Amino acid sequence: MRKLLTFILVFSGLQLSTAQQLNCEIIVNAEQTGQTNLSVFKTLERALNEFVNQTTWTDRNFQNHERINCSMFITINSFEGESFNGTIQVQSSRPVYGTSMITPVFNFNDEQFGFSYREYQPLNYSQNNYTSNLISVVSFYVYTILGMDADTFALDGGTEYYEEANRIVTNAQQGNSQGWRGSDGQRSRFRLNADLLANTYAEYRTALYKYHRLGLDVMHEDVLSGKNAIAEALNDLEVMNNRRNNSLLLRTFLDAKAEEVTSVYSGGAPIENSAELIETLNSIAPRYARNWRNIQ
Repeated sequence: MRKLLTFILVFSGLQLSTAQQLNCEIIVNAEQTGQTNLSVFKTLERALNEFVNQTTWTDRNFQNHERINCSMFITINSFEGESFNGTIQVQSSRPVYGTSMITPVFNFNDEQFGFSYREYQPLNYSQNNYTSNLISVVSFYVYTILGMDADTFALDGGTEYYEEANRIVTNAQQGNSQGWRGSDGQRSRFRLNADLLANTYAEYRTALYKYHRLGLDVMHEDVLSGKNAIAEALNDLEVMNNRRNNSLLLRTFLDAKAEEVTSVYSGGAPIENSAELIETLNSIAPRYARNWRNIQ
């Protein structure tokens, strides 16, 4: 009987470890309000960490070492009763194969974040129903993180996650909160999701795959081959930029990658067409020109 009980406990533990997809740190910062000692902020922070890290977001099983490292930094600018207004900064990363390096994948600051929260209220995600803007926003970024991570491992691997995020966009429109409609500006959740699913910006997702799987992941064996693949990814982004200049996805990519691109090409074996690469980078991201000067 004791052996059976031990087996059940071990099996349950395995189920728990594979059910969770994210290793996400969520911080709620209320310094702007001048009332940081209120318990509601710590309660909210704890509830969100449990919600994101303990919810099963996909049928795919993740081992502990496969869980996606990410963070959400929520800044509360003001509140009144149970109504809060602020921003949410979302970041994700993934390991580089064969190394101890961690590479940033997603870095996005959402300034259209207003929500209602009652201390100790349960947080649960429903695929088909709108429950609150807080749950919708956080769940939207969970699926966007899952999609982008999948795109770095397989060509167009994140489609199912972006489609789930799109369902959240559609359902959340009934809540009348900002960020869910096409009229809410060029840095809205609506625009981010629509662009990820649009053929117009298909090169962005191709670039995620080439840059990470064909580029960074092979550099531990063949540095030059990896660098050339990353250069191809950047060329793809130039094609996209020529079609739609200064798009949200291009800016999102560079917000996450500008420093890393500089680091990759600032030492070691130079690629043959480094001058062409610098020209491409100056074309798609002139505001990072100071970075590109360090490329060899």
